[in-house]
Amino acid sequence: MAAGLLAKKAVTLGLKRQPWVKASLAPGSKVVSDYLAKAKLTPYLDELGFNLVGYGCTTCIGNSGPLPDPIETAIKKGDLTVGAVLSGNRNFEGRIHPLVKTNWLASPPLVVAYALAGNMNINLASEPIGHDRKGDPVYLKDIWPSAQEIARAVEQVSTEMFRKEYAEVFEGTAEWKGINVTRSDTYGWQEDSTYIRLSPFFDEMQATPAPVEDIHGARILAMLGDSVTTDHISPAGSIKPDSPAGRYLQGRGVERKDFNSYGSRRGNHEVMMRGTFANIRIRNEMVPGVEGGMTRHLPDSDVVSIYDAAMRYKQEQTPLAVIAGKEYGSGSSRDWAAKGPRLLGIRVVIAESFERIHRSNLIGMGILPLEFPQGVTRKTLGLTGEEKIDIGDLQNLQPGATVPVTLTRADGSQEVVPCRCRIDTATELTYYQNDGILHYVIRNMLK
Repeated sequence: MAAGLLAKKAVTLGLKRQPWVKASLAPGSKVVSDYLAKAKLTPYLDELGFNLVGYGCTTCIGNSGPLPDPIETAIKKGDLTVGAVLSGNRNFEGRIHPLVKTNWLASPPLVVAYALAGNMNINLASEPIGHDRKGDPVYLKDIWPSAQEIARAVEQVSTEMFRKEYAEVFEGTAEWKGINVTRSDTYGWQEDSTYIRLSPFFDEMQATPAPVEDIHGARILAMLGDSVTTDHISPAGSIKPDSPAGRYLQGRGVERKDFNSYGSRRGNHEVMMRGTFANIRIRNEMVPGVEGGMTRHLPDSDVVSIYDAAMRYKQEQTPLAVIAGKEYGSGSSRDWAAKGPRLLGIRVVIAESFERIHRSNLIGMGILPLEFPQGVTRKTLGLTGEEKIDIGDLQNLQPGATVPVTLTRADGSQEVVPCRCRIDTATELTYYQNDGILHYVIRNMLK
């Protein structure tokens, strides 16, 4: 409501959204559209370009569509750092659009205000946000709605609005109702589907778990810094045409305009494993100065995509590791940030520290989380990414135990690092010994 009231005042004074600013309105509920319309505020938001684009995860997850061609060209040509302002709850780099490096969280009325200003380098408390029809400066305080104005607008909201919308929440549109569905007890997999495919998580699964295999000669697939988010590991936004996932879709006849997003294709493991570590802002220290999901395949040092390297290692039967800094796996709790690495062949992640839920998710996919000792990091060890990793006696692993990790450098020298096992409970250990929670659940169901 506050955003709508601010928009009304701005339009009344003759303010306009700056032409280089892309705007959209994506409420979490259809009720928002209802009460904005009842308060007669929708036309003012529309006038400023905040047109309804959908409900729920749209703009905030990278589904607002492409930027205008001239703007996209300017960003690429000038290597510009441009910003997005949103009233959602995630501000990861590249989240709103791959070319938008900085994302700022703000209240809905502030989002509208920044669209009017068209510039993040402004002090809204003291600098004019624009000029009215007479050319006089307009400040944020001039268009900011009062508490009384907001309260009067909120009076337009009724319980009946919520009852009506949620009573029909499963009805769907005419197009949805018109979908021809074949009823069956089990799902009918379609080989040509690029949205839902039978995943390989249960391939070669046995009724009884095999002993956990030790890790011998693992190669480092990626060496990452601090605060690597689940969005870096498994992006949910748009798919680039020249990415492994983009090439996969094009190879199956999907046009660029129909790529949709990683989030919408999470039922297709072929897309999601190709999207693992494919965030265009991720920085793998094995390829200095390069942004995006690239790495070096060793020992030949070919610079290739992380997906392509993982597939080569898989053919060579080489296990994989990830090295990271502090707070590995921060951000959204995203299952594919653990599923994707599993499908790439990653057996262990060694970091300075882990985000709590992601640590648990790694174990749930049979990936071992290990923590460097206090004061020891990839930098103090002088790691280059060319090292091989050996971890033994995994059959006797215990929660919180010290696990010796043997690093073999390119010159043949070795160093043993006593890492801490971040399997923290007996239940987590059971999941790990079952090769992950999915296998554990199925085995229990079959008992």
